[in-house]
Amino acid sequence: MVSMEFGVGSVVEGKVTGLTKFGAFVSLPEGKSGLVHISEIAYTYVNEVKDHLQEGQEVKVKVIGIDDAGRINLSIKKAQDPPPREEGGPRRGGQRPAGRPVGFTGPKKQAEPVTFEDKLKQFMASSDSKLSEHHMNDRKSSRRGNRK
Repeated sequence: MVSMEFGVGSVVEGKVTGLTKFGAFVSLPEGKSGLVHISEIAYTYVNEVKDHLQEGQEVKVKVIGIDDAGRINLSIKKAQDPPPREEGGPRRGGQRPAGRPVGFTGPKKQAEPVTFEDKLKQFMASSDSKLSEHHMNDRKSSRRGNRK
């Protein structure tokens, strides 16, 4: 048997050997094992690992990381193609196709900043606004005699 070198990006077959609240342990060829974190099990939200995997189940996994201690991080979802996005179907967060929540009557969203400088200016303006709001609230509470 030819020895297979594990590396980030490798896709291999394995067997689920244990389930935890945070993921599943998978035995790999050459006596190695790795962990599939709960966030790497499926493209949909995973509340319970046991709803998606069972011990002894054969799975195809992709190696997405190997840390300094030699622990292998695996992904089931990245070992397969993502599901196609449905056109015209329901969107996340109850949004309409225009990207605005149902019943929203506020101003239209500004165009996203393009350059780093634009993003920085937008962040600074937002931060300044929040700081002045915070300071105004502090002054109001001190005038009311709330401090002892």
